[in-house]
Amino acid sequence: MKLYAISDLHLANSLNRRALELLPPYPQDWLILAGDIGETEAHLSYALAILTQRFARIVWVPGNHDLWTVTNDSHALRGVAKYQRLVAICRDYGVLTPEDPFVRWPGEGQPCLLAPLFVLYDYTFRPDSVPAEQALAWAEATGVVCSDEVLLHAEPYPSRIAWCAARCLYSEARLEAIGSEPLVLINHFPPRNDLVRLPRIPRFSLWCGTRRTEDWHVRFAVEAVVYGHLHRRATDYRNAVRFEEVSLGYPRDWQHDRGLQGYLREILPGPPMVEQANAGPFWHA
Repeated sequence: MKLYAISDLHLANSLNRRALELLPPYPQDWLILAGDIGETEAHLSYALAILTQRFARIVWVPGNHDLWTVTNDSHALRGVAKYQRLVAICRDYGVLTPEDPFVRWPGEGQPCLLAPLFVLYDYTFRPDSVPAEQALAWAEATGVVCSDEVLLHAEPYPSRIAWCAARCLYSEARLEAIGSEPLVLINHFPPRNDLVRLPRIPRFSLWCGTRRTEDWHVRFAVEAVVYGHLHRRATDYRNAVRFEEVSLGYPRDWQHDRGLQGYLREILPGPPMVEQANAGPFWHA
């Protein structure tokens, strides 16, 4: 019994949908879906209808694309209302969400609690020399603007920054209540700025996370951290904690002949531990 993870299925793309349809069953195993399944409620329902039949249990967290309000989404929910609707869809399929109690992993490897989180970004993944009020202009100077600026709304919060702060406080309180039990942290966005390696668009880092989570892997009893978003699959180690970027990505980001199964990352029991406390990136094709 293994715990696998994948993110960034981006099911608006027909090639990705076909790969999902062809995924073989893993009836004894669990799967983490670490966000960006698609852009509409229909995309999420489509994915869960398939994956809940292929795996024993699914754990889900939202990505930024999942939270978009797009013109072809007939429900047109925004912000927290959109997120709550996605949680409701997951619960209809018996899928674990960031609003549910953490669950204990019953399979191979280190006994852990699986902790799905929903923590956004707050534009703090930027150089210290760039003031907060100039952050967007700093990114725009190189032609980088995330579609979230138009499509990801924060209502009833005044901004995504405020929503991120609230989610961090909520998540921290839940993690602090766990005590010393080992955890697998699951979030769509990378928890540390040094994991954001985007050589073509380095200033996209603004939309990649928050410094509030930089030390969570040492503040809490973390065994592994699972995230996506970057479309750059890698394994890293920080302070002897394993970090797994598990994205599939757009059709250009993966080799179609490998199928979706070629991109499932084993989280538990996982690979042998490396000797160095800080190592990586170990890139995955």
